[in-house]
Amino acid sequence: MTTIGVIGAGTMGAGIAYAGALASMRVLLHDVAPGSLERGMTRIADDARKAVEKGRLSEAASRETLARITAVQELAALSPCDIVIEAAIEDLGLKQQLFRSLGTICAPGAILATNTSSLSVTAIAAGVPHPERVVGMHFFNPAHVMKLVEVVQGHRTSDATVAATRAIAEAMGKVAVSAKDTPGFIVNRVARPYYGEALRLLGEGVTSAEEIDRILRLSAGFKMGPFELMDLIGIDVNFAVTKSMYEQTFGEPRYRPHLIQQQMVNAGQLGRKTKRGFYQYP
Repeated sequence: MTTIGVIGAGTMGAGIAYAGALASMRVLLHDVAPGSLERGMTRIADDARKAVEKGRLSEAASRETLARITAVQELAALSPCDIVIEAAIEDLGLKQQLFRSLGTICAPGAILATNTSSLSVTAIAAGVPHPERVVGMHFFNPAHVMKLVEVVQGHRTSDATVAATRAIAEAMGKVAVSAKDTPGFIVNRVARPYYGEALRLLGEGVTSAEEIDRILRLSAGFKMGPFELMDLIGIDVNFAVTKSMYEQTFGEPRYRPHLIQQQMVNAGQLGRKTKRGFYQYP
């Protein structure tokens, strides 16, 4: 049985852990923030309960899936993992520190994957023993539902690591696509103008967030409008990715963040996770 470690028990990390357990993998879920592990395990249990209610999962399969996930307090507990997937906040320094620690904790053959949305995989791998095993493995939210995974090859990532990571993603029922280590990779590079132009329309007072979302659902066939999607992802996460891409592309105007994002982050209105963003969630 493949053993995967997941660092970060937030929305994305919990989703990745659940996806691994659904694929009959043993999962070790780690987080250092107080209460985060408990909230993450509760979120996974809620998702499993909803799957049972909708007939997508049997009661027995739900129990077996949840039994494959273990919450661990110490990073060192991830030492037996075949692959560790980091889903921490978009902070390069933090990720570099985590990966240097993982480089000494995990076996030399273990894959060290980052779920970063936009940061350089090459930079994250800097200073890690055996950097050829560091790879990008970018899931999409909600991770247990969305099929796509971008497998990102850093400057020193080996072809063998890319192939093994693709195989793990496919074993989780995902569609793996390979990408080079460039800001935003593929999807986020295409998606930035989707959010950016919507924010500019709102900032100029052209129309409301609700109307922009409605129009794009009705006329363009999107399942969610840009503001609904930002609320789901987390306005703070979306803002961090936009800033990262803007900085990494030396101020490319297409990726310029908007003041609305900054104001909402400052106000703590981060979307669904705080019950208020562009919409309210009672």
